[in-house]
Amino acid sequence: MTLSFTSALKPSPALSVSYLERRRLFFILMTLPAVIYALVIGVWPLAQGIWFSLYEYNLLKPARTHFVGLGNYIDLLSDPVTRGAFVNTVIFTVGAVTVELLLGFAIALALWRDDRFNRICLALILIPVTITPLVVGLIFRALLLADYGLIGYYLAEFGLSDPRGLFANPSSALATLIFVDIWEWTPLVALILLAGLKALPGDILEASEVDGATALQRLRIIVIPLMLPSILLALTLRTIDAFRIFDSVYVTTGGGPGNATNTLMLHAVKQGLEFFNIGRASAISNLTLICIAVIAAGFILLIRKADRKANGR
Repeated sequence: MTLSFTSALKPSPALSVSYLERRRLFFILMTLPAVIYALVIGVWPLAQGIWFSLYEYNLLKPARTHFVGLGNYIDLLSDPVTRGAFVNTVIFTVGAVTVELLLGFAIALALWRDDRFNRICLALILIPVTITPLVVGLIFRALLLADYGLIGYYLAEFGLSDPRGLFANPSSALATLIFVDIWEWTPLVALILLAGLKALPGDILEASEVDGATALQRLRIIVIPLMLPSILLALTLRTIDAFRIFDSVYVTTGGGPGNATNTLMLHAVKQGLEFFNIGRASAISNLTLICIAVIAAGFILLIRKADRKANGR
């Protein structure tokens, strides 16, 4: 009985199973460091934070630690400082993200044409994104100080700001922080929306122009509906990032004056590192995480819906 050449080269079933097992084991070993890293850096601190939030746990009084269940969360809901921090966070997020989206869309439209001048402008406006929020906060704090700030001194001198500076006035501190965030992150929104604009089908735009549609009509009927996935993506990224604002607030106002610029993340840090109330700080962090998860889930559903609508499904 003779065997064909192909059948002779075909590996036996036992050999194939052994090869697949070794291949599977190889990929498991390759992904194992990443899994361990995620567990140590992400999952374990999260689980520990949830555990601490269920206890009355203060580092200054470790002997008085006891289980309170949802007591920390209930106390936060009735705490006026926490409610004020939540309101400040929402105002900051809505104000900053709204202006960043509108301004970023305008910049993206201005840089839509692919030429050398627009590429140079895009590279220049992306410079703020490369600076960390902590450094941006320090820069604007130095610029807006009423005593010797390059801008703040003249604003106070001509009566355009509080004599103590924009960050020292409760009515202008939060708005100034929103302006700082807009300055830093509008270029990122513009870049995301510009990528969406460049992905638009050119034949549809050319056909609409031939049919006599004006630029405003093309923008309203064609561009914006097809851009919805990119718009929602930019909204998702910026909303999540703005809701957990901490760095720039910490180095500019520290949550003041009073609690005028106190945010949820800053409030959590104060509870944990100033008052050493680990239980309450963990509860605040978990509430912030829940809010971010709800925001992200809502935006993801909207993105999927917009993507199906844009693709005609």
